[in-house]
Amino acid sequence: MKRMRSKLTIRLLVIGLLVCASFGARAQGVAWDELSRDQRELLADQEAGWADLEPERQQRIALGARRYIEMNRRERVAAEDRFALWRGLTDRQRSTIRERYADFRELNTAQREQLRRTYQNFNRLTPDQRNRLRQEFRDLSLDQRQRALREQLQDRRRTAPGNRR
Repeated sequence: MKRMRSKLTIRLLVIGLLVCASFGARAQGVAWDELSRDQRELLADQEAGWADLEPERQQRIALGARRYIEMNRRERVAAEDRFALWRGLTDRQRSTIRERYADFRELNTAQREQLRRTYQNFNRLTPDQRNRLRQEFRDLSLDQRQRALREQLQDRRRTAPGNRR
């Protein structure tokens, strides 16, 4: 039971970090006593070092714990699966994901939606089609890639709402 709680605590820490990665303002810390009874129970392994955590980290962990508590069983299993995948990544892969997430957050709403649609369309392809598309991209030279991306961006700007003629 204690081992399961420890694993769960680690999962919550990472989930909290991921969920709140976009916190821009400097957050105020959360005193251990300010956590709900359920949060304290879930994070019991963290109590001894809680006061030593950065205020932003306390906020992220507290929010992650609250969200976890509010999840149903299926959502918890999915969150734990995502955490297992995250733990399997190298530091470099995690860093790349954080950078890409930061880039995504800088996009405007229309750009985010376009990216989501493109991703959904890509996932609708068969595995063989996705692999062929990846290979075609890899086979392009850097200049060809940059040119293709510029042309795609120009096309999107021409067809963006408000730019239609």
